[in-house]
Amino acid sequence: MRATLFTRRPRAHIGAVTHPPQIFDRALLRRRLARAARAPCDFLAHRVAEDFVYRLSGISRPFANALDYGSPHPAAAQALAAPGRKILRAAPSLHAESADLVIDEEFSPFAPEKFDLVFSALSLQWVNDLPGVFAQLRRSLAPDGLLLAAMVGGQSFVELRHCLTQAQEEFEGGASPRVFPFVDLRDLGGLLQRAGFALPVADCDAVVVRYDNLFALLRDLRGMGATNILAAGARRPLSRRVLLRAAELYQQNFSDPDGRIRASVEILWLSGWAPHESQQKPLRPGSAQIPLSSALGDKSKI
Repeated sequence: MRATLFTRRPRAHIGAVTHPPQIFDRALLRRRLARAARAPCDFLAHRVAEDFVYRLSGISRPFANALDYGSPHPAAAQALAAPGRKILRAAPSLHAESADLVIDEEFSPFAPEKFDLVFSALSLQWVNDLPGVFAQLRRSLAPDGLLLAAMVGGQSFVELRHCLTQAQEEFEGGASPRVFPFVDLRDLGGLLQRAGFALPVADCDAVVVRYDNLFALLRDLRGMGATNILAAGARRPLSRRVLLRAAELYQQNFSDPDGRIRASVEILWLSGWAPHESQQKPLRPGSAQIPLSSALGDKSKI
């Protein structure tokens, strides 16, 4: 039986409290994902799922108790299913396929040290408080448990942003935010470390998807639930003339010789371990036993 949505209100504190900026309208996101579930676009979800399998294949651990945290699509959970591995799928939408639990990813309902693997596929780019979510996931991991996540990165859909902005400026005298901001790869390692993860790693995978035109791209974004959910974004649809001009600009500036347009997608991958005494530790500064000059083999340049 599917559970209802888990949310939790922030505790009241006396004095000044710093809250993360509310960049995304989370309620609107859930509605967008519910709409997308009726006609999903899932090629990116399946690509990421294959990469999850590849990245875990080099780790000789069974990961018997796993959590799929917030993935809108079941592809990753299906790909990682294995004998002896129990996967709890916690999704952000009531309409998510095969979800065991429906949650708001910003408020984890799970007990400390409950899982030895937490994975998340294309969901964390939509949270307002990413450091807070990392801290909650760190608490949910047992010692020496692994967090592995994929999220959309800051270099995604730069072509679309450029064309929509220019078209709006031409016809409306200014541009309203429509394509939401993404986290930068350079920030992820530090955020994981700040949340208490050991051995944090962040890398990226650049994907180029080709479309017949701008409207085919927008149709796929709608099928991913990745349309405008900015809390401060304009709610009225773009006018027909703005969209047609944006399509024209896209064709002029970002098309291949065969006439198809390109859309850049950056997938950020991040991993971190819950600390454990068996893990490799960095050496203390000044504890090296061999001089750098010996390692380089040229003392005259040291």
